[in-house]
Amino acid sequence: MPSDDIGDLRAFIAVAEAGSFTRAAARMGVSQSALSHTLRRLEGRLGVRLLNRTTRSVSPTTAGQNLLDAIAPRFDDIESSLAALVENRERPAGTIRINASAHAANTVLWPKLSKVLPHYPDIKLEISVDHGFVDITKGQFDAGVRLGEDVARDMIAVRIAPDMRLIAVAAPTYLANNAAPKQPQDLTAHNCINLRLSTHGNLYAWEFEKNGQALRVRVDGQLTFDSTEPIARAAEQGFGIGFVPEDLVADQLQRGSLVQVLADWCQPFSGFHLYYPSRRQNSPAFRIIVDALRHRD
Repeated sequence: MPSDDIGDLRAFIAVAEAGSFTRAAARMGVSQSALSHTLRRLEGRLGVRLLNRTTRSVSPTTAGQNLLDAIAPRFDDIESSLAALVENRERPAGTIRINASAHAANTVLWPKLSKVLPHYPDIKLEISVDHGFVDITKGQFDAGVRLGEDVARDMIAVRIAPDMRLIAVAAPTYLANNAAPKQPQDLTAHNCINLRLSTHGNLYAWEFEKNGQALRVRVDGQLTFDSTEPIARAAEQGFGIGFVPEDLVADQLQRGSLVQVLADWCQPFSGFHLYYPSRRQNSPAFRIIVDALRHRD
């Protein structure tokens, strides 16, 4: 295959995965006009339109998607193999980019990786905190962190934390003036602290289960946050009932500044998993990160 064809196909993959000529050009270190010219040249040579272009976005045509599905994994395999050759030395090296929520980053990623990284000074780690469901492939992340039930089936998933629970909590000062809820439906009469999901912008409906009966309750209140840490702080200060990860408020529960309510309705579920495309597993540096994060009973 001529070298021009290889370069043009790489440019096509970059634009298709980024969904934008601007972002793809920035990542490749070329001008947007040059990249656009490259794609037009490739389409002309192939005699088929590969990309749908609008003023706001770029997306593959059916033919473009078929081509992307066929060649992107092969280019990734080549890049992974070359990276493995470069990194296959006494001290593994390279940059590993992981997307995770603040809670996962603070309670799982950093506590584990901070013990390992000093032994591998040539490994660079970038943790991007985001509370939405980010497409790690388009975002050019090596891996992401999600709850086990949310990991896509075409990804490799490695458990990095035990099962977890979301629990309803309130400060004793709040409960002194408001009767504790006996069942989830009672929450509609309380000042609850909401969580806004950044992916869709919706408020999270609190999920409960007891004796096989599942309930989702949409609550209302004065405060809304986009992460659980400020919810826990506001609940501790008496602003209302919060729904947060149990491990996040373990200390507050122990010292009594927070009290759990509806305990029998809060059931455990699958905890955090590291997930990644199978073609990412060849890097020695990445394997060290995965092994350090792996949950061991």
